[in-house]
Amino acid sequence: MENHPNDNEQPKRWLQQLHDWRVANVSDRMFLLILAFVVGLLSAVAAFVLHGLINTIVALLTGRFHADSYNWLYLVYPVVGIYLTSLFVRYVVRDNISHGITRILYAISSNRSRLKGHNTWSSVIASAITIGFGGSVGAEAPIVLTGSAIGSNLGKLFQLDNKTLMTLVGCGAAGAIAGIFKAPIAGLVFTLEVLMIDLTMASLLPILVSCVTATCFTYLFSGNAVLFSFHLDSDWTVGRVPASILLGITCGLVSLYFIRMMNACEDVFAKFKERPYIKLLIGGVILSTLIFLFPSLYGEGYQSINLLLNGKTEADWNQILDGSLFYGHSEYIIIYLGLVLMTKVFATSATNGGGGCGGTFAPSLFIGCFTGFLFARLWNINQIGIYVPEKNFALLGMAGVMSGVMHAPLTGIFLIAEITSGYNLFMPLMIVSVSAYLTIIIFEPHSIYGMRLAKQGRLVTHHTDHAVLTLMSLDSVVDRDFQAVDADMELGQMVHKISRSRNSVLPVVDAAGTLLGEINIMKIRHVVFRTELYHHFSALQLMSEPAAVLSDDTPMAEVMRTFERTQADWLPVLDKERHLKGYISRKRMYDMYRKMVHDMSQD
Repeated sequence: MENHPNDNEQPKRWLQQLHDWRVANVSDRMFLLILAFVVGLLSAVAAFVLHGLINTIVALLTGRFHADSYNWLYLVYPVVGIYLTSLFVRYVVRDNISHGITRILYAISSNRSRLKGHNTWSSVIASAITIGFGGSVGAEAPIVLTGSAIGSNLGKLFQLDNKTLMTLVGCGAAGAIAGIFKAPIAGLVFTLEVLMIDLTMASLLPILVSCVTATCFTYLFSGNAVLFSFHLDSDWTVGRVPASILLGITCGLVSLYFIRMMNACEDVFAKFKERPYIKLLIGGVILSTLIFLFPSLYGEGYQSINLLLNGKTEADWNQILDGSLFYGHSEYIIIYLGLVLMTKVFATSATNGGGGCGGTFAPSLFIGCFTGFLFARLWNINQIGIYVPEKNFALLGMAGVMSGVMHAPLTGIFLIAEITSGYNLFMPLMIVSVSAYLTIIIFEPHSIYGMRLAKQGRLVTHHTDHAVLTLMSLDSVVDRDFQAVDADMELGQMVHKISRSRNSVLPVVDAAGTLLGEINIMKIRHVVFRTELYHHFSALQLMSEPAAVLSDDTPMAEVMRTFERTQADWLPVLDKERHLKGYISRKRMYDMYRKMVHDMSQD
């Protein structure tokens, strides 16, 4: 059937009419609140659908597994899951959807908060397959990416500006966390600490609306059930302060191990970027072997967390050994816990490196729970000071490792307090989270999500000056309207170029467009008006080296420092082959900088 031009124009016309009606009848602030409500609702739906898919797949695959013996299918399921996910990504999505939260940070800093349309659904399907088949990763990062993509694409649909898009991205991320954990405050704080979105009055209310909406609809979908159930063993006492501080330091060091080892493993898998089947083989073998030896590593691991948080007797805690080669050997539980803690990072790296899709949010909770429980068990065995409840310290460890890995102590405190109703442990939660954070920042100044972007100078922070420079686009300030000359051109011919030039320099380039040097028009005034010299000077004789040369991927902070160091008015921008792309004017750059500072501060 033939497509008529009107068929494609009709939806655009309808959207434009809707946009015009909205501008005329609904204020920008009220419309933002309406969109925040919609984003919160859709984020809750996405979280509910994803966890429903994961639970269904897990029940179908492992429902008949025996607790008193090992299960050979653990060697098969994870490989199948990674393979199916990689096929889905390669042939259906055809885009990279890993590292969900890092992708959001990159979109905020480099892509004006614009996320692709497929991110609203692709991560849900891919992570459901990965985790359901045993991938040792979390569903939180994919849901956060999904929620943020929903906010971004709604904003693009209604032609909203970049600043509002950033707020909607934050609404999606906050709504996703709030919906997953039924923790609205944690969702709000997560957006502040991890995504670095400032809580001005313009953004605070929409994010709160999204968090509350997502939480309410999650209760509507799933009832009053909580992700982790927890009952306080004994009230916290001041005598446990030393143990809490030491646990925090331990969590900080474990976080350092997690981050460093995760990056090292990812670097290994990156070497096989163009050979996906080698990655699948390596990742699949590592993951399936580890899960066969330690079934606690299967999937998100929330069942193991609940075992450690809710156990009352040794028999309860020994269930952590079910389905493993350690079954029936409760005397080895400490060794088992230590091995699971150490190998979780390899299982997570192998899952994503092999072609799976998932995040590090759940692994950090998992490792934290095992760290806290193991710490308390060893503390009590060695009778170091006052007795510490193992359940309580398992909970505190979750907050500690999360704070260290994400560099987000407030998120760790409020998330653990909200999802477990453990507000009676608020003081030790603060002690452990802050101690872990202070420990990790000695070694790693950035979170696991932000460290790669920080190395590229593309990480948005709460420092206004740095944030503005990060959000500025070098491409937007490059002037491509320049009058280039070749090296053999005589002064007489250059005069015509000078008369048409909009800046004070003439670039000298070869036939391929490679920059050879530049002519400062102000420095040749003594000869440019002497017609008798027009045939005596060529561009090669008049040119000089530029004060500095910028690359097309130079961070704006470095561009600013280069202008300050050289005091130049214009600087050339080259691509990787040293071809001239254009010039940056110091005046134009500072004008844009001042405007962005004003826009960012006006709230």
